[in-house]
Amino acid sequence: MPLKDYKVGTAVAVSDMARAKGFYEGKLGLEPGQENDEMAMYECGEGTGLVVYVSDHAGSNKATLAGFDVPDFDGVRNALAERGVEFERYESESGVTTDEDGVFEGPGFKAAWFKDPDGNIFAING
Repeated sequence: MPLKDYKVGTAVAVSDMARAKGFYEGKLGLEPGQENDEMAMYECGEGTGLVVYVSDHAGSNKATLAGFDVPDFDGVRNALAERGVEFERYESESGVTTDEDGVFEGPGFKAAWFKDPDGNIFAING
């Protein structure tokens, strides 16, 4: 069967598991399932998940690693900001320019990007 028929998850390389757990659990509100000193699995909505693991390649990706689809974009963005998540500000010739709160508005949707302590980039979309 082709891969299009299967669920996909996201694996995130981090340099320090304790620091990563502080961010993913403390700031993003994720709850760990299976975990050890080298990795933690976080279940997310609709059977999806995020695996965080220690690697020498942490933060080497310079593009969006994963996006969370959130129905209440403004509420989720504000709650994350209150927990100390800092949103990126972009001004791009390609058309991705965010406002002072780090929000990009396109036709019928909004997006905002943030980084974990290793520089991995995530988005919320609504």
